[in-house]
Amino acid sequence: MQAKETLLADLVQGRAQQFQVPLYQRTYSWTEKHLKQLWSDILEQAELLETGGKASTHFLGSVVLAPSPQNEATFPRWLVVDGQQRLTTLTLALAAIRDHIAEAQPEEAERIDEEYLINKRKSGNDHLRLLPTQADRPQFAAHIRGAVTDQVAGGGVAAAYGFFRRKLVEADDPAAPQDVFRLEQAITSRLTLVAVTAERGDNVHRIFESLNNTGLKLSQADLLRNYLFMRLPTRGEHVYETYWLPLQDSLSNDELEQLMWLQLVLDGDDRVRRQDLYTAQQQRFEHGEVGEPEIEAYIKELHRHGALFHRMLHPEEEPDPSVRAHLRRLDAWQAQVTYPALMLLLDRRERGELDSPATARAMSYIESFLVRRMICRVPTNNLNRIFQAVPGQLPLDVPVDQGLHQLLSADNRFWPDDDELREKARTAPFYQYGRWNQRRMVLERLEESYEHPEPVDFAAAQLTIEHVMPQSPGDEWLEMLREDAADSESAEDLHARLQHTLGNLTLTAVNSELSNHPFERKQGLLQGSHLEMNRRITATERWGAKEILTRADELAERAIGLWPAPLRGVGRAERSRDWHLAHQVLAALPHGTWTSYGDLAAFLGSGAQAVGTHLANTPGVANAYRVLTSDGKVSDGVRWAPQDTGGDIRARLTADGVRFTISGAADPAQRLTSDDLALLVADADEDQTDGEEDTTRRTAADDQGEETRADRFIRQLTADDSPETVEAVRALLARWEALGGWIGYGAGHVTTSAFLVLGEAGGPGHGIWPLTLYPGSGRGGTAEVVFQHLAAREPFTDRALRAELLRRLNELEGVDIPEGKLQLRPSFRLSLLEKDHNHKLLTDTLAWFRDRWEGGRTS
Repeated sequence: MQAKETLLADLVQGRAQQFQVPLYQRTYSWTEKHLKQLWSDILEQAELLETGGKASTHFLGSVVLAPSPQNEATFPRWLVVDGQQRLTTLTLALAAIRDHIAEAQPEEAERIDEEYLINKRKSGNDHLRLLPTQADRPQFAAHIRGAVTDQVAGGGVAAAYGFFRRKLVEADDPAAPQDVFRLEQAITSRLTLVAVTAERGDNVHRIFESLNNTGLKLSQADLLRNYLFMRLPTRGEHVYETYWLPLQDSLSNDELEQLMWLQLVLDGDDRVRRQDLYTAQQQRFEHGEVGEPEIEAYIKELHRHGALFHRMLHPEEEPDPSVRAHLRRLDAWQAQVTYPALMLLLDRRERGELDSPATARAMSYIESFLVRRMICRVPTNNLNRIFQAVPGQLPLDVPVDQGLHQLLSADNRFWPDDDELREKARTAPFYQYGRWNQRRMVLERLEESYEHPEPVDFAAAQLTIEHVMPQSPGDEWLEMLREDAADSESAEDLHARLQHTLGNLTLTAVNSELSNHPFERKQGLLQGSHLEMNRRITATERWGAKEILTRADELAERAIGLWPAPLRGVGRAERSRDWHLAHQVLAALPHGTWTSYGDLAAFLGSGAQAVGTHLANTPGVANAYRVLTSDGKVSDGVRWAPQDTGGDIRARLTADGVRFTISGAADPAQRLTSDDLALLVADADEDQTDGEEDTTRRTAADDQGEETRADRFIRQLTADDSPETVEAVRALLARWEALGGWIGYGAGHVTTSAFLVLGEAGGPGHGIWPLTLYPGSGRGGTAEVVFQHLAAREPFTDRALRAELLRRLNELEGVDIPEGKLQLRPSFRLSLLEKDHNHKLLTDTLAWFRDRWEGGRTS
């Protein structure tokens, strides 16, 4: 190989030649961020030309070239092994300059065309001096030839061309004009490249690998595609056009990578990780004699599986109604983890090894496996391993659907049986486990089981989950609970134990009206509901512990009818998993926090006495001594387990950062409720908010003729707080917008919310917000500090930054958030903002937050 520094003019000018982007290269992918940086470099070099500056040229990067198999002595053709993004972008910039001056200076436009863009005396593809990969070719050729139509107007190539056209118009500004020919000269003669030229016979694939297999430039799908088409020197064009291009058009790059991984899994590789896809598949091909026929057969099979995978991603395309229904529910569940099993079923059906009824039956086992585990709070951390192993472990001596039922029923799969499902429906805090969409789907299926003659269109109904006995009970509710509570249990503890259980939850579209009203008021509102489950609630005279448990039993029987059981009974094995969950959450207690027996029991779906007995008699449970009575006292019956070191419990608690009041009780501000405990062990992608967090911009036009989300927030806030607090919140929201942020309003109706957002909208992973504001539902509004959200978003993944945010917030008079809640979602009263001093401190803190975020983006 030879390497030398060169300029674009020296590289592409002169005799007719062509630079070909091979089929194995990914498509054009520069974004506006890359284009802006390049334009800044071009302007800088143009200014130096204008002022006669002698500064060095700007180094743009490398271009690696190899002789094309189609090379001719009179018409050199080069494969662009690396650097196609740079060459394509510079070519589009020159095309934009040509078109910018075409009307006023046609001769100069023709010169640019012939020197850099086309081979004047060649036709067809040879007419283009740069020939992109097939997927980009129509767009690129249209812009070079000046024949852009609606069919080729979109995509990255068109966006880059449009960017340069806009910048050239800006450069014509009379206040600061730019000489367009200096811009041309900057591109062709001031941006330097290192051209690396391979000789014929050099291993181009190895060169490409060494340049790109870093995990940074190309995805696993990119690398594998490149490898495949490098191994197809004679069949590449046909295979690309017949199989690959339709596949690439139907799936995103991420979906294509997932499909390639699934292909390996279907072949029985139950250990391969997606990040190792390229290496694993390459090793399979190089393990034996693999030629072009084998590579083509692999891509053909990938194309076939691509149609099945597209059906999994878009269930509406499935023709069989029963299979379609299961695919839709699994898609709504966001059950990507089940893709290996689903792909196997669709593949076997297409091969004729099972029919659609058997396929639907097998999918019902998958759905049941997920739903029953969620209801019974079985951890999800081994689901990937379970479903990835399905293709390789499926029994061969029984039909596919029976084999899957048998496989998922194995003892180490923990598929809950009917008895466990009944027990968990009564005791487990259903509302605190799984994702909000999963909880809603379970309730929707239970409603469907009543087979109402006019079923609800759930997609259009916009239903949310409602607690019949509210989360913030008024005096009437507490009085009724006192009637139901056993001697050893307070009304508050009974409420904590039952509020989130399945028997207390329903679906409604009128939960803003339901709010925290007494049951009699809710009865009247629910009577007009179209949902059968709500009509049955209204048929009761009261709504206490007995009614909630009776309804839980009814719903459990319906769940048993909907979701098939495993093939064997698992007895009471779930108890050991319950205590494992208790040990897990206690081990996660942050420094400077404590919890109560009632809180831990409500989190587990157990009883406070059972929790106390277990902790007293189980040695070695981490942080067991940090479980106290509800008033923050050490229980009279507590004792150290024999293997523990003993000592004074209060001294141990003090050493762990727990503060004590004058009365000797642990500081209630440091107490973790059952909701806090749920957050401690929630998966990073689990949503505990029932879908109310909606980081999308909302305007008055969103709900034409109806109350907007912003109006709903202010209305609910006004109902709960003083006029002074409402005005303070309005001022805070205005200040946030002045700082460059925007306000996102939640979709909830029971209690809506307002998010103080920076960055882009669009769902999980987009945007960042430090505070969520909630009306108080009769108790006064609160500002929730979303440390848990921030811990996954740069730059606040740095704990020191979150700690500084905590310190600043604690400077507000009346705010005292313990450091132990730095990974949770603590809150403070919005009424504190009525004080001018607090209002200024908070707005200063928000400005600091914005500055840290912006600094993190540019670093």
